[in-house]
Parts: sequence; structure tokens; C-alpha cells
Amino acid sequence: MIDRSHDLPVTRQARELGISRGSVYYLPRPVSEADLAIMRRIDELHLELPFAGSRMLRDLLRQEGIEIGRQHVATLMKKMAIEAIYRRPNTSKPEPGHKIYPYLLRKLPIVRPNQVWATDISYSAPRPGWSGVHMTGMQRRKEELNECLALCCEGA
Repeated sequence: MIDRSHDLPVTRQARELGISRGSVYYLPRPVSEADLAIMRRIDELHLELPFAGSRMLRDLLRQEGIEIGRQHVATLMKKMAIEAIYRRPNTSKPEPGHKIYPYLLRKLPIVRPNQVWATDISYSAPRPGWSGVHMTGMQRRKEELNECLALCCEGA
């Protein structure tokens, strides 16, 4: 993109391309051997404990005799593009532009067993020998449905 042998100065070329001039002159430093060894160990620990964040990994590395700070662990994790797997806040907020389907049972009176059924498809992190998708059916015996319906109808 940037041609140093061109008649146009490098400053002007960078401005025309919309990139900063500092990025033209920047030469990335190679990763040290010590950091590569630590990154290998972080990768192994992350595969064993995917929920471990930078603090927990720092503590695990210190138990193995590797003196390292949390920020350095976090920087190496960013460089490796790994992050701890945990529940994030606001997971039930809809994605902008996503279609919202109407609830079709809102005004339907449920008066008998087996009138309404529902299923839930959930994804869980795959483990060796396990399937990633699990089907869970909301199923009840007729007696339980009758009891639920009786309780629902009494309150209505």
C-alpha cells in the first residue's frame, strides 16, 4: 500500500489511505522466548480450565514457579485471542434488527392435558463423547397436568 520509492511523500500517502503515519513506520517486536513458553502454558491451562481468567491463571502460573503479573497474563491472553468463558450480563437483550415472534398462546385457555407442549434447545460446551445440542422437553404426567390446571383455573 505504501510505496517508499514513489514521488508522493509517505506522509501524503498515509493521509490519502486514511491510516496513521505511526503505523507506517512501526515495526513489531518479536515475542521473547520466555513469553512464548508462558503462552504455551497459558494455552494448556485454558484448555483444562476454560473459565479461568487472568487472575486465576496468574495464580496457577505462580504455583508453578513462574513469577508474572495479572496485566502481563491479560496482555498475553489478548495476543492469543483467548478469554475466560463465563456468563455475561444482559444475555436476554434482543439483538438489534432481530425479528420478534408473537406469543401465539397468549389468549388461548389451556383446559386439558396435552393441549400445549413446549421444547427448549440449548447449547452446552462440547466435551469428549458428548453431543453439543441437548433437547429438553417439558413433559408431565396427566395427573400433574390436571393438578396444575386445577390450580390455574382456581386463581382465574
